[in-house]
Amino acid sequence: MNVLAALRPTYSERRGQEEGAKVPEGGAGEPNPGNGPASAVEFTTLGSAQSGHGVDFRRLPDPAFAEADEGPLGLYIHIPFCARKCPYCDFNTYARLEPLYEAYSQALCRELDRWAVRLDGRAVHTVFVGGGTPTVLSSGQLRRILELVHDRFALAADVEFSCEANPGIEDRGQFALLRSLGVNRLSMGVQSFQAEELAFLGRIHSAEDALRAYDAAVHAGFENINLDFMFGLPRQSAEAWDDSLDRVLELAPRHVSLYSLIVEPDTPLAHWVETGQAPAPDDDMAADMYESAIGRLGEAGYEQYEVSNWVRGTGFVCRHNLLYWRNQEWVGVGPGAHSHLRFPTGLRGESIGDLPFVDNGACAESSGSGAPAAAVRWSNRKGVQGYIGRVEADESPVDFHEEISAEVSMGETMMLGLRLVREGVSFARFEAMHGQPLGAAFGPSLDRLQEEGLLESDGERVRLTPRGLLVGNRVFSEFIA
Repeated sequence: MNVLAALRPTYSERRGQEEGAKVPEGGAGEPNPGNGPASAVEFTTLGSAQSGHGVDFRRLPDPAFAEADEGPLGLYIHIPFCARKCPYCDFNTYARLEPLYEAYSQALCRELDRWAVRLDGRAVHTVFVGGGTPTVLSSGQLRRILELVHDRFALAADVEFSCEANPGIEDRGQFALLRSLGVNRLSMGVQSFQAEELAFLGRIHSAEDALRAYDAAVHAGFENINLDFMFGLPRQSAEAWDDSLDRVLELAPRHVSLYSLIVEPDTPLAHWVETGQAPAPDDDMAADMYESAIGRLGEAGYEQYEVSNWVRGTGFVCRHNLLYWRNQEWVGVGPGAHSHLRFPTGLRGESIGDLPFVDNGACAESSGSGAPAAAVRWSNRKGVQGYIGRVEADESPVDFHEEISAEVSMGETMMLGLRLVREGVSFARFEAMHGQPLGAAFGPSLDRLQEEGLLESDGERVRLTPRGLLVGNRVFSEFIA
């Protein structure tokens, strides 16, 4: 069982796949549940690390950030293109589709415009432009998309506006443009500072390219920068991992994301492992690398606020991803993009004709569960050409939707919220979201898990203990309906 497989939530994005090869979110920047949020979170354990490591996950100070008010809304914009497909990726992005860039940009703007009308002035608190690699688009295409967001959506005064970027040469010229268009947070998928590891991962940049890209981003005016790295690679040594961490700490970015390599089915990496061309990742080694990173980043002043994310300084957590972990609301546009809204909503009734599962701001009765829906989620058609065709024909791009019962929604709040290492699940937030106290919903499970030393509570929230973090599946299974 691979270590920390749940660092990236998964969803039913594998349903109804169509044309094109699968690649995850491009390997460019931090993984994005907006390209596949979780109906159930996969969290494999660090069971191999239960003895001999003794890391105190509670040694860090309380989070230096305030919990967001209820009701924030995020906007996820999917750019499904990469310069090259990474062999470990299985998300909805594609290489060698440059002839479709312009038609796609036009279709994306049309879907964005539809959503601007539907939301009818509702404030958008976070925007995340992900993929894929958004910066493979031309300056004109990026400008058209981002200016439309500013012109047509009611962005909050303190909106967090993130964009992913591959630290290759072609991205560096885009940083100043992104900053001028209101992007205030940049996420770069460095993955490694080791030449051999970058080659194995199929990355298009070198360590030197990554360092130059980081300097260029700082020079363009970005302070809020995330750098993304992977560990648990086949044949990756502890010394190589330590060297990459050394370079991270020398750069001292405000935000760092660390992800364990996952061998996803039907990827080139899976074929290499199956045929003996590459060894499977070593779970014990990955556990050691993870705990080493926790210790070193903590000593350098970084706070681990989520299983795979660290922040240095106040105000630099990824607020968009907090929407996912807090089981809140977002709208996703683009092929394969996922959305999650609670109902009733303020969607403008005359503008939702291509959302057949929504009827006057309420869920249509299609689940057959007999229970009232607490929320609804849906995803667009995955293939780029199919998506473009539907939008151009004024047809719904939605391929899948499901209503979420109150019981399931409460379970998801627990599974997602317990990923937040310090914050956990707030009793007040849970009751405000679901209309009943957390103890009434899950009292026996909470008592049992606390008795087993897997959960702890300070009277305001419940969260994983260090031991609970190592056996996440055991905890989460209590909340799966």
